[in-house]
Amino acid sequence: MLSKTTTKPLDSNLGTSYCAALFTALLIVALLMAPSRSSAMHHIESETAAPETKQLAVAERMIDAFYSFDPEQLAPLLEHAATSSERILYYQGWAKGGNYKVLERAPCRIDENKKVACAITVQDDPVLALKTGFNVTDTFHLTFSGEHISAVETSSNDQPVYYEARKWVEANRPEVMSGPCKDRNAGGDTPEDCARAMTKGYKEFYEAVVAPRAE
Repeated sequence: MLSKTTTKPLDSNLGTSYCAALFTALLIVALLMAPSRSSAMHHIESETAAPETKQLAVAERMIDAFYSFDPEQLAPLLEHAATSSERILYYQGWAKGGNYKVLERAPCRIDENKKVACAITVQDDPVLALKTGFNVTDTFHLTFSGEHISAVETSSNDQPVYYEARKWVEANRPEVMSGPCKDRNAGGDTPEDCARAMTKGYKEFYEAVVAPRAE
């Protein structure tokens, strides 16, 4: 009886070899591309980090300029912040008239809203007039377009008595509001005089309202 010999078809062997070769080639390509892909991702991350570093540097320069009390130093940094520049320059004048002294300056940082926040604790005459022993912290919130400041907002942790004093002066010293503090929120041009007049008004508020409370 003759035995039968079974052999695989030639095209089956070729198919198996082809698949193995293709898999090996794809694996080699993937391994070769991995470093390139990693390098590209690192490059993208570096590009993202670079603008933030530059923005923080510009923010620090703006704080330097603000507390120099020289509008010629501050104005160029606000040239792209059309809706904020007038208000911040006025605030700089107010700070000069209010004899602001920097007590603590935290490094500017990127906040949760992707803005740059710069917190500055100061001693100033209007707050000193209220005799609370409190030093206010003002925070500048800067929005950037590329490397340029495009908007500036401010916030502070003023005590309630500060706002009470301001309302008292507004109600009881109309000559202050129609004089040196006229248009203080709309481009007034005497911020230093306004700060000094409000300081005087706060002292009067303290004597008329706060001191009697302690008796």
